[in-house]
Amino acid sequence: MVGGSVPVFDEIILSTARMNRVLSFHSVSGILVCQAGCVLEELSRYVEERDFIMPLDLGAKGSCHIGGNVATNAGGLRFLRYGSLHGTVLGLEVVLADGTVLDCLTSLRKDNTGYDLKQLFIGSEGTLGIITTVSILCPPKPRAVNVAFLGCPGFAEVLQTFSTCKGMLGEILSAFEFMDAVCMQLVGRHLHLASPVQESPFYILIETSGSNAGHDAEKLGHFLEHALGSGLVTDGTMATDQRKVKMLWALRERITEALSRDGYVYKYDLSLPVERLYDIVTDLRARLGPHAKHVVGYGHLGDGNLHLNVTAEAFSPSLLAALEPHVYEWTAGQQGSVSAEHGVGFRKRDVLGYSKPPGALQLMQQLKALLDPKGILNPYKTLPSQA
Repeated sequence: MVGGSVPVFDEIILSTARMNRVLSFHSVSGILVCQAGCVLEELSRYVEERDFIMPLDLGAKGSCHIGGNVATNAGGLRFLRYGSLHGTVLGLEVVLADGTVLDCLTSLRKDNTGYDLKQLFIGSEGTLGIITTVSILCPPKPRAVNVAFLGCPGFAEVLQTFSTCKGMLGEILSAFEFMDAVCMQLVGRHLHLASPVQESPFYILIETSGSNAGHDAEKLGHFLEHALGSGLVTDGTMATDQRKVKMLWALRERITEALSRDGYVYKYDLSLPVERLYDIVTDLRARLGPHAKHVVGYGHLGDGNLHLNVTAEAFSPSLLAALEPHVYEWTAGQQGSVSAEHGVGFRKRDVLGYSKPPGALQLMQQLKALLDPKGILNPYKTLPSQA
């Protein structure tokens, strides 16, 4: 999406695909130590067979490597429940630019001895070192998973539903996703996936994960009764069996695929205050008018992460000029981030100033110069080109 792993000039490509072994798994603590080339979906199966789950889940899990996930600080679908990789990664082994193997591969949850060096490499996109081994904390596998797919009459109701959801579901809430009506229309038109609820301006997907099926179903039932009775939600459906759960998740996870079939896509991955999350979609629809085919908003509302997408019949320089830097300026005006979970890469390196002050950019440059003085690690990425 941002070209973080895409070679653009004279790069030499390193593959970690053969570094694909699980080195250890502790069945009491749930701590997994594995090589960077392990595929996320295969790791997920491995730990699930041992009654744990990976704290990370994303649409690309069938092909992405855990080392790349850590290097980009991938967010994913259950960030709301398990937090970021900055919290769940316990240790790393990293090869530095001069060939030094930095062994910070601790499996301790608490280690307050000086600087937490592993954090430098989580989200650095391979610009400071090459991650070769990961130690990660896996939570216990939930005994009960429920998914509800709901229709909402407006974005104000989406926000109120989220607030109510946090209060009533609390410790079992594991995901809160939203999508607008246009997303659902495109998923239906291009992928032939039918909506399980009546047509609505907005849709919400809620997932709960807990240890007691009866307790969780009762809590979710009380929440849905309240939401429907108060008019926050106009229609809804629930799923507990795996087949229907996957069907409901597909409505959310396959939006990207539907958009790609709609034409050329301009993609933005933004962090914004939750109460202003959808305002930029409304703003762009008015700003672009008929020059855009569709302007849609969806994403991880529980994390304040909006996926803003604009489709057109083909790439248009004038449409791009209407989008940028307007989208970044609008985001900066809300004290948001121009990249919520997809990193900086090549495409966003020169817009970092919208989210980072000059002092922070200078320190990032100094760290790069210290750890990679010859600039050989993932060059042309992450840091501003003019600095």
